[in-house]
Amino acid sequence: MPELPTGPTAPPAPAAPPTPPIPLTELLAREGLGLRRIAGPAEAELLWVHTSEMADPYPYLLGGELLLSAGVLLTDPDTYVSRLVEAGAAALGFGVRPVHDTVPTELIAACERYGLPLIEVPPETPFTAIARAVWQLMAQARVRELRRVTRAQQALATAAARTDPVPAVLHQLAAQLEGRAALRTAEGEELHAAGRTPAPDVRAALARLSRVVAPVVRPAPASATDTLGTTHLAAYALGGGQGLVLTLATERREAGDHTIAGVAVVLLSLLAAPHQGADAAGRSAALVRLLLGADPAVVAPLLGGAERWTVVHARRGGGDPVDPLTAGALGAALGSALVDAGRGSAAVRVLVPGDDRITPQPGWTLGASAPAAITALDTADAQAARALGRAEATRTPLAVDAPVTLLAALVPQEAAEAHARALLAPLTEPLAETLRCWLSLHGSWDRTATALRVHRNTVRQRIGRCAVLLEADLDDMDVRTELWFALRRG
Repeated sequence: MPELPTGPTAPPAPAAPPTPPIPLTELLAREGLGLRRIAGPAEAELLWVHTSEMADPYPYLLGGELLLSAGVLLTDPDTYVSRLVEAGAAALGFGVRPVHDTVPTELIAACERYGLPLIEVPPETPFTAIARAVWQLMAQARVRELRRVTRAQQALATAAARTDPVPAVLHQLAAQLEGRAALRTAEGEELHAAGRTPAPDVRAALARLSRVVAPVVRPAPASATDTLGTTHLAAYALGGGQGLVLTLATERREAGDHTIAGVAVVLLSLLAAPHQGADAAGRSAALVRLLLGADPAVVAPLLGGAERWTVVHARRGGGDPVDPLTAGALGAALGSALVDAGRGSAAVRVLVPGDDRITPQPGWTLGASAPAAITALDTADAQAARALGRAEATRTPLAVDAPVTLLAALVPQEAAEAHARALLAPLTEPLAETLRCWLSLHGSWDRTATALRVHRNTVRQRIGRCAVLLEADLDDMDVRTELWFALRRG
């Protein structure tokens, strides 16, 4: 059964890691003590040292101790050792002389039988010297663990500042803990993962564990742990009621791992939190009203109150589909919570309030419209799509669809639109869009093909068809200029 620590659903606060246990082999290797293992397994971990000459020290043991004794009241070695094992003692250190000249053979046999490491302490070695050596080893181990945790914290913080912060943090966490790190929904579905893919039974166990700490469960613990064979499992609920869970699968569990995981939980909670630029309830109400046919100009105040908006289309460098968390991080960087990632789509659309200038974002290719009124967002959306295509074709991080200015702006809008409709009437929408893109890219076949995401021969065929339908020489600059004017104002 998973361990279910009680506590709030907020992310665990990163704290100093506990002191890691000391391997018994390190104590045995300590020069000057003269300790020798004479029974029981070689592998054991020490949490502290305790000295007792009681016939039954069981009530005074916490577990994990190296118990030191000279056997003053030792009468029944079998019962004595069985009680130590029952109490969780890690090892027994037996001092020879003045009570016993040698370690009793019955005690050696009992330790072998119960699997308790038995250490012979020579007469010249005081118990206090052993205790001091253990404390020194523990202090050294604590310093090493604090340094490891500090390095991990710095690495996680650096990862959180990268262009893909959520995957980067998970990758760094998996590397630091030498295991599998995944961000899951409350239902156990993986959104992001890093590290070696675990076996199916481990994946199923992690999905179950994530449902244990999911915020939808009431009451829900902040974290839970479990083991499956030799694999250690852990799940942590992210803060903010986001319904997200961090799960870990490792082959070992060190003292500072919980602290490192706590740092990752805090960072992931911040990175995955929805942007607070506009009230979520207000946005939901605006969307409902739009679906019910409300005038966009009336609904606009619920979306943040801006009079003008910029539509941004974005695509990652590799063209891979973008998950909602990464898309949300882009929206936050652009100053908007109005983000459409589109399930399985490689393009992201962001609706940015105001007239502020859009800036390039590392790792993204952006196309932005000119600022537009809320009632003209469909036109702005088309502009942003064209700008993204131009940015990809020219290999620039950002392209902005500039508004109509200068001489073109001198012609009244109605007259310009009437002329454009008449001139472009023979062209279908795909042909007109191809012509617009081709002219904007100075007649480059390859760049136009890249922008439209079609083959260059398709571009040639479409442009040739345009020339036939328009009965125009597209190599003539005057013709190109007039067509460009019409395409911009149509």
